[in-house]
Amino acid sequence: MKHTILVVDDDPVQRRLLEAAVLKAGYNAIKASDGNEALAHLSSNECQISAVILDLIMPGMDGMAVMQHINQLTAPPPVIVQTAQGGIETVVNAMREGAFDFVVKPVAPDRLTSALERALKFQKIASTPEKQRPKTKNAFTFDDIVTKSATMAPIIAMGRKASASNIPVLIEGESGVGKELVAKAIHGTSARAGKPMVTVNCGALPENLIESLLFGHEKGAFTGASDKHIGKFEEATGGTLFLDEIGELPLELQVKMLRAIQEGEIDPVGAKKSVKIDVRFVSATNRRLLDEVKAGRFREDLYYRLNVLPMTLPPLRERHDDIEPLIYHFVKKIAREENRKNISAIQPLVLQTLIAYDWPGNIRELENAIFRAMILCEGEELSIDEFPQIVSQLPDFDLQATLPDQTASENIQSVAAPLLQTPDEPVPSRGSEFAMQPTLSETANATGDFGMVRLISAEGQVKTLEEIEGEAIRFAIEIYNGRMSEIARRLAIGRSTLYRKMKEHQIDTDQNEAEPENASN
Repeated sequence: MKHTILVVDDDPVQRRLLEAAVLKAGYNAIKASDGNEALAHLSSNECQISAVILDLIMPGMDGMAVMQHINQLTAPPPVIVQTAQGGIETVVNAMREGAFDFVVKPVAPDRLTSALERALKFQKIASTPEKQRPKTKNAFTFDDIVTKSATMAPIIAMGRKASASNIPVLIEGESGVGKELVAKAIHGTSARAGKPMVTVNCGALPENLIESLLFGHEKGAFTGASDKHIGKFEEATGGTLFLDEIGELPLELQVKMLRAIQEGEIDPVGAKKSVKIDVRFVSATNRRLLDEVKAGRFREDLYYRLNVLPMTLPPLRERHDDIEPLIYHFVKKIAREENRKNISAIQPLVLQTLIAYDWPGNIRELENAIFRAMILCEGEELSIDEFPQIVSQLPDFDLQATLPDQTASENIQSVAAPLLQTPDEPVPSRGSEFAMQPTLSETANATGDFGMVRLISAEGQVKTLEEIEGEAIRFAIEIYNGRMSEIARRLAIGRSTLYRKMKEHQIDTDQNEAEPENASN
């Protein structure tokens, strides 16, 4: 049975052109000249309408009002909205209201046919009862994302809604916050879960091969092209293409990217004809893409095509509730992968320290810290000694003040061990072993700040030798109470050199001098 398409447009010429394109594509067509007539057809029992082509700008009831009425139907058909050039913001609002796709007037028949095919395919999947849909084993879904933070709840809810359609999604956020995991969850929860998810890091593609890698090439298309190559777009056909670091894509490639997204077809290098693709697009960037558009480094039309459903992931420092469950998750994961199942607990002090840290590298930095600690750990529990890099960046953090009382420590112990055990291995009784021995960091805090020299800057980079030298001199002045001869002797430099370096580092000699000068080099 042929599908019936409802064409809604107040322009009689446009209605006839759209009707002709629909009939040529092999479908039946019903026309409506305004919103009220369109709703009358949708509520009629004369025929079942499979999809709607809807003009947004109409007198009386406009396209957005029609969209709102369609959304209230029990089984709303997919809607393809039309807009003139420059009306892209209106289209974005329509797609947020539930439109499946959009076309720009005057629309090419091939583009309209492609949009209808995808809409009807989606409608068939959406109308299939959930219990009859094929389940994909081991698909990563939103249930697999480790989070307890309230700030993540609306993002997870939005992601679940996005997975129910083919709406393009743009995920923004700092490096390491989990943008790729959200993209995987969108794919794994969608009807495309059984098809491939292909990831492209746009910032890591070789400049001279980027077009070939994305769109493919024919044999002999250029020197060295000895065989035909299928690009990432074709690899992802039927599934999801994840464009990571999309802001790094060169401007000259953005034009071809726009055509691939908008027209549903690509032009492999050296090919004589275009290739149809059926791909769901999810993009991610650690930049603010709108700023890139304003700076002229990213095409505005491509930005609006990708940014139909924007999502911004908060950094880990704004979701401290996620740190503890992530710690346990990574300990179990790394214990399994690295065969370190003997590690069965975490000292309470470790949890307190890791929660107090800001994690500029976000979840990726946390995972690396746990991995390093698991490899270095020689006992059966993770202690603060396995996290020297973190402790060195918390010089003002009072470890003793954050220690829980004895009852709290016992509670943490009883919770931590079961969380870290493997299903087939009992956790050994820890007993009094959980009473921690003093570490260097704890001893330091018992005597004050300890003046520890930090090798890592606030930005997470290694400090320069000049910065380290200045901190070492300040540290020595503090330790030896401003006794310049002793300071110079301990630093293995002459007093005149010490004074010169103090001047270079703008260290006030008057306040720190505790003995008469007798400079000698």
